[in-house]
Amino acid sequence: MVKSKKENRKEEILEAGLEVFAEKGYYNATTAHVAEKAAISQPYVFRFFKTKEALFIAALDRAFERILQTFKNVEANPDQLVAKMIEAYEELSEMYPNEIALQVIGISVTEKPIQDTAKKGLSNIRSYTLERFKSAGIKDAEREASTFLARGMLCNISYFLDLPELIDEKAK
Repeated sequence: MVKSKKENRKEEILEAGLEVFAEKGYYNATTAHVAEKAAISQPYVFRFFKTKEALFIAALDRAFERILQTFKNVEANPDQLVAKMIEAYEELSEMYPNEIALQVIGISVTEKPIQDTAKKGLSNIRSYTLERFKSAGIKDAEREASTFLARGMLCNISYFLDLPELIDEKAK
C-alpha cells in the first residue's frame, strides 16, 4: 500500500519532532525547530499537528508503540524470554535512540495530557509484559515484570544522561 504525499509529510514531521524533542527537550523545542528539521515552513507543521503538545504526544505515542511492537515480535522459549526481550529492546534503542530520550523527557513534562500519554504508554507496556511473562510460566511474573521495567527505565536514564555506570560498574 502506497502512502499519499500528505501521509508521508506527516510522517516526516513526526520523525523530525522525535529528533528535535529528543535533542532539545519539550520546553526548549519549538515547532519552528521541527519545521526546520523537516525542511518545511512552520505553518505547514500546524496543518498536521494543531499544537506543539499534540506533536509531542504523537511522538511519545510513536515511541511507546515501537517498544510494544518490538516486544510482541520477540519469539523465544519461556526460559529465554526475558533475555530475548532485553536484547530486542537494546536493538530498538540503537535503531531509535531518540525514543529513549523521549521517554525520559515525557515522564518529566508536567502538562497533564503528556503525563497521561506517558502513563498510558508505560501501563500498556507493563500490562503486555506481565501477561507475556505469565503466559510463559515465568515464576513470580508480577515481580519479574516490575523488575524488567525498572531496569529498562534505569537503562533509559543512563543512556539519556550519558552515565553508563548507572547500569555497568565497569564503565566508571
